[in-house]
Amino acid sequence: MSRAHPLRGRPPGAAPPAKRGTVRTVALARFDAVERLAHWANALLLGILVATALPLYFASVESVVGRRALVAEIHVWAGVALPVPLCVSLAGPWGARFRHDVRRLNRWSSDELRWLRSFGTRAVPSHRADKFNPGQKLNAAFTAGAIVVMLASGSVLKWFALFPLSWRTGATFVHDVLATVVVVVVAGHVLLALTHPQSLRSMVTGTVSEDWARRHAGGWAADELGDGGSDTPERIFGEPGPYGELT
Repeated sequence: MSRAHPLRGRPPGAAPPAKRGTVRTVALARFDAVERLAHWANALLLGILVATALPLYFASVESVVGRRALVAEIHVWAGVALPVPLCVSLAGPWGARFRHDVRRLNRWSSDELRWLRSFGTRAVPSHRADKFNPGQKLNAAFTAGAIVVMLASGSVLKWFALFPLSWRTGATFVHDVLATVVVVVVAGHVLLALTHPQSLRSMVTGTVSEDWARRHAGGWAADELGDGGSDTPERIFGEPGPYGELT
Protein backbone atom coordinates (compact mmCIF):
# COMPACT_ATOMS: atom_id res chain seq x y z
CA MET A 1 0.00 0.00 0.00
CA SER A 2 1.38 3.42 -0.91
CA ARG A 3 1.88 5.77 1.99
CA ALA A 4 -0.17 8.94 2.25
CA HIS A 5 1.59 12.25 1.84
CA PRO A 6 0.02 15.72 1.54
CA LEU A 7 2.29 16.62 -1.37
CA ARG A 8 2.01 13.38 -3.35
CA GLY A 9 -0.46 11.03 -4.97
CA ARG A 10 -3.14 11.19 -7.61
CA PRO A 11 -4.79 14.55 -8.25
CA PRO A 12 -8.54 14.82 -7.60
CA GLY A 13 -10.50 13.01 -10.27
CA ALA A 14 -7.61 10.86 -11.50
CA ALA A 15 -8.43 7.28 -12.32
CA PRO A 16 -7.38 4.71 -9.68
CA PRO A 17 -4.95 1.91 -10.57
CA ALA A 18 -6.45 -0.85 -12.68
CA LYS A 19 -7.05 -4.33 -11.30
CA ARG A 20 -4.39 -7.02 -11.46
CA GLY A 21 -3.91 -8.45 -14.93
CA THR A 22 -4.67 -5.18 -16.71
CA VAL A 23 -2.43 -2.29 -17.72
CA ARG A 24 -2.30 0.28 -14.95
CA THR A 25 -2.69 3.89 -16.05
CA VAL A 26 -2.13 6.41 -13.29
CA ALA A 27 -1.91 10.17 -13.67
CA LEU A 28 0.70 11.52 -11.28
CA ALA A 29 0.36 15.05 -9.93
CA ARG A 30 3.51 16.90 -11.04
CA PHE A 31 2.62 20.58 -10.53
CA ASP A 32 -0.24 22.12 -8.58
CA ALA A 33 -2.19 25.22 -9.62
CA VAL A 34 0.07 27.58 -7.67
CA GLU A 35 3.20 26.31 -9.41
CA ARG A 36 1.59 26.48 -12.83
CA LEU A 37 0.31 30.02 -12.29
CA ALA A 38 3.72 31.16 -11.06
CA HIS A 39 5.40 29.61 -14.10
CA TRP A 40 3.09 31.22 -16.65
CA ALA A 41 3.09 34.59 -14.87
CA ASN A 42 6.88 34.50 -14.90
CA ALA A 43 6.86 33.51 -18.59
CA LEU A 44 4.48 36.37 -19.44
CA LEU A 45 6.62 38.95 -17.66
CA LEU A 46 9.78 37.63 -19.33
CA GLY A 47 8.03 37.86 -22.68
CA ILE A 48 7.10 41.48 -22.00
CA LEU A 49 10.66 42.27 -20.94
CA VAL A 50 12.13 40.78 -24.11
CA ALA A 51 9.54 42.46 -26.35
CA THR A 52 10.07 45.88 -24.79
CA ALA A 53 13.87 45.49 -24.75
CA LEU A 54 14.06 45.15 -28.54
CA PRO A 55 13.04 48.75 -29.39
CA LEU A 56 15.24 50.04 -26.56
CA TYR A 57 18.36 48.33 -27.95
CA PHE A 58 17.75 48.38 -31.71
CA ALA A 59 17.07 51.65 -33.48
CA SER A 60 15.46 49.88 -36.44
CA VAL A 61 12.86 48.30 -34.16
CA GLU A 62 12.34 51.59 -32.31
CA SER A 63 11.60 53.37 -35.56
CA VAL A 64 8.74 50.93 -36.18
CA VAL A 65 7.36 50.80 -32.63
CA GLY A 66 7.90 54.41 -31.55
CA ARG A 67 6.86 55.79 -28.13
CA ARG A 68 10.22 54.96 -26.55
CA ALA A 69 9.36 56.53 -23.19
CA LEU A 70 6.23 54.38 -22.78
CA VAL A 71 8.09 51.24 -23.85
CA ALA A 72 10.84 52.01 -21.33
CA GLU A 73 8.32 52.43 -18.51
CA ILE A 74 6.62 49.14 -19.36
CA HIS A 75 10.03 47.45 -19.41
CA VAL A 76 10.99 48.85 -16.01
CA TRP A 77 7.81 47.92 -14.19
CA ALA A 78 7.65 44.47 -15.79
CA GLY A 79 11.14 43.96 -14.40
CA VAL A 80 10.13 45.17 -10.95
CA ALA A 81 7.14 42.81 -11.03
CA LEU A 82 9.18 39.79 -12.19
CA PRO A 83 9.95 38.40 -8.71
CA VAL A 84 6.43 39.01 -7.41
CA PRO A 85 4.69 35.84 -8.73
CA LEU A 86 7.46 33.64 -7.36
CA CYS A 87 7.54 35.36 -3.97
CA VAL A 88 3.75 35.28 -3.58
CA SER A 89 3.60 31.64 -4.68
CA LEU A 90 6.24 30.61 -2.15
CA ALA A 91 4.60 32.42 0.75
CA GLY A 92 1.80 31.04 2.89
CA PRO A 93 0.18 27.61 3.06
CA TRP A 94 -0.74 27.64 -0.63
CA GLY A 95 2.95 27.38 -1.52
CA ALA A 96 3.67 24.12 0.33
CA ARG A 97 4.19 22.05 -2.82
CA PHE A 98 6.16 24.84 -4.49
CA ARG A 99 8.52 25.06 -1.49
CA HIS A 100 8.85 21.27 -1.55
CA ASP A 101 9.89 21.40 -5.21
CA VAL A 102 12.34 24.25 -4.58
CA ARG A 103 14.06 22.04 -2.01
CA ARG A 104 14.25 19.26 -4.61
CA LEU A 105 15.76 21.67 -7.11
CA ASN A 106 18.49 22.51 -4.63
CA ARG A 107 19.43 18.90 -3.89
CA TRP A 108 21.79 16.93 -6.08
CA SER A 109 22.22 13.17 -5.99
CA SER A 110 25.56 11.48 -6.56
CA ASP A 111 24.37 10.51 -10.07
CA GLU A 112 23.53 14.13 -10.85
CA LEU A 113 26.87 15.36 -9.53
CA ARG A 114 28.61 12.83 -11.79
CA TRP A 115 26.52 14.16 -14.70
CA LEU A 116 27.64 17.68 -13.81
CA ARG A 117 31.32 16.74 -13.53
CA SER A 118 31.14 14.91 -16.86
CA PHE A 119 29.49 17.94 -18.57
CA GLY A 120 26.41 15.88 -19.32
CA THR A 121 28.11 12.89 -20.91
CA ARG A 122 27.18 10.47 -18.08
CA ALA A 123 23.42 10.14 -18.01
CA VAL A 124 21.51 9.69 -14.76
CA PRO A 125 19.96 6.19 -14.69
CA SER A 126 16.27 6.59 -15.49
CA HIS A 127 15.15 4.44 -12.55
CA ARG A 128 16.97 6.78 -10.17
CA ALA A 129 16.16 10.07 -11.90
CA ASP A 130 14.55 12.72 -9.71
CA LYS A 131 11.48 14.80 -10.48
CA PHE A 132 13.73 17.43 -12.07
CA ASN A 133 16.68 16.48 -14.23
CA PRO A 134 20.08 18.18 -13.77
CA GLY A 135 19.48 20.53 -16.70
CA GLN A 136 16.24 21.73 -15.15
CA LYS A 137 17.99 22.26 -11.82
CA LEU A 138 20.70 24.33 -13.49
CA ASN A 139 18.08 26.33 -15.37
CA ALA A 140 16.17 27.05 -12.16
CA ALA A 141 19.34 28.21 -10.40
CA PHE A 142 20.29 30.42 -13.33
CA THR A 143 16.79 31.91 -13.56
CA ALA A 144 16.67 32.75 -9.86
CA GLY A 145 20.11 34.36 -9.98
CA ALA A 146 19.34 36.24 -13.19
CA ILE A 147 16.16 37.74 -11.73
CA VAL A 148 18.10 39.12 -8.76
CA VAL A 149 20.99 40.50 -10.84
CA MET A 150 18.75 41.97 -13.54
CA LEU A 151 16.52 43.64 -10.96
CA ALA A 152 19.52 45.11 -9.14
CA SER A 153 21.30 46.35 -12.28
CA GLY A 154 18.06 47.63 -13.80
CA SER A 155 17.28 49.59 -10.63
CA VAL A 156 20.68 51.30 -10.88
CA LEU A 157 19.96 52.22 -14.49
CA LYS A 158 16.47 53.53 -13.72
CA TRP A 159 17.22 55.46 -10.56
CA PHE A 160 20.78 56.38 -11.54
CA ALA A 161 20.92 59.58 -9.50
CA LEU A 162 21.11 57.51 -6.32
CA PHE A 163 24.29 55.71 -7.39
CA PRO A 164 27.88 56.71 -8.27
CA LEU A 165 29.01 56.79 -11.90
CA SER A 166 31.11 53.63 -11.58
CA TRP A 167 28.02 51.71 -10.45
CA ARG A 168 26.03 52.99 -13.43
CA THR A 169 28.77 51.98 -15.87
CA GLY A 170 29.07 48.52 -14.39
CA ALA A 171 25.30 48.07 -14.21
CA THR A 172 24.94 48.90 -17.91
CA PHE A 173 27.49 46.27 -18.89
CA VAL A 174 26.06 43.58 -16.58
CA HIS A 175 22.47 44.28 -17.59
CA ASP A 176 23.20 44.16 -21.32
CA VAL A 177 25.36 41.02 -21.23
CA LEU A 178 23.06 39.11 -18.88
CA ALA A 179 20.01 40.11 -20.92
CA THR A 180 21.58 38.47 -23.98
CA VAL A 181 22.35 35.30 -22.02
CA VAL A 182 18.79 35.22 -20.63
CA VAL A 183 17.30 35.43 -24.13
CA VAL A 184 19.48 32.52 -25.28
CA VAL A 185 18.61 30.40 -22.22
CA VAL A 186 14.89 31.15 -22.51
CA ALA A 187 14.91 30.30 -26.22
CA GLY A 188 16.63 27.00 -25.43
CA HIS A 189 14.12 26.30 -22.67
CA VAL A 190 11.20 26.89 -25.03
CA LEU A 191 12.68 24.71 -27.79
CA LEU A 192 13.32 21.85 -25.36
CA ALA A 193 9.79 22.16 -23.98
CA LEU A 194 8.35 21.92 -27.49
CA THR A 195 10.29 18.70 -28.10
CA HIS A 196 8.93 17.14 -24.88
CA PRO A 197 5.15 17.58 -25.26
CA GLN A 198 4.09 15.61 -22.17
CA SER A 199 6.48 17.57 -19.98
CA LEU A 200 5.08 20.80 -21.44
CA ARG A 201 1.53 19.53 -21.01
CA SER A 202 2.19 18.90 -17.32
CA MET A 203 2.70 22.65 -16.88
CA VAL A 204 -0.84 23.10 -18.23
CA THR A 205 -2.74 20.16 -16.74
CA GLY A 206 -0.47 19.52 -13.75
CA THR A 207 -0.18 15.76 -14.38
CA VAL A 208 1.97 13.23 -16.24
CA SER A 209 1.31 9.59 -17.02
CA GLU A 210 2.89 6.87 -14.91
CA ASP A 211 4.67 5.53 -17.98
CA TRP A 212 6.30 8.91 -18.70
CA ALA A 213 7.27 9.36 -15.07
CA ARG A 214 8.93 5.95 -14.86
CA ARG A 215 10.86 6.56 -18.09
CA HIS A 216 12.01 10.10 -17.32
CA ALA A 217 11.89 10.43 -13.52
CA GLY A 218 11.93 6.88 -12.18
CA GLY A 219 13.10 7.74 -8.67
CA TRP A 220 10.38 10.36 -8.25
CA ALA A 221 7.72 8.06 -9.77
CA ALA A 222 8.68 5.24 -7.40
CA ASP A 223 8.46 7.62 -4.47
CA GLU A 224 5.06 8.91 -5.55
CA LEU A 225 3.70 5.40 -6.02
CA GLY A 226 5.18 4.09 -2.78
CA ASP A 227 7.32 1.39 -4.36
CA GLY A 228 10.66 3.18 -4.36
CA GLY A 229 12.65 0.92 -2.04
CA SER A 230 16.25 2.05 -1.98
CA ASP A 231 15.79 4.31 -4.98
CA THR A 232 13.42 6.84 -3.43
CA PRO A 233 14.61 10.48 -3.51
CA GLU A 234 14.62 10.53 0.29
CA ARG A 235 17.19 7.70 0.32
CA ILE A 236 19.17 9.10 -2.60
CA PHE A 237 19.41 12.53 -0.99
CA GLY A 238 19.49 11.32 2.59
CA GLU A 239 23.19 11.52 3.44
CA PRO A 240 25.33 14.69 3.43
CA GLY A 241 28.29 14.68 1.10
CA PRO A 242 31.84 15.84 1.86
CA TYR A 243 31.02 19.49 1.10
CA GLY A 244 27.72 19.56 2.97
CA GLU A 245 25.58 18.91 -0.09
CA LEU A 246 22.93 16.22 0.06
CA THR A 247 23.99 13.23 -2.02
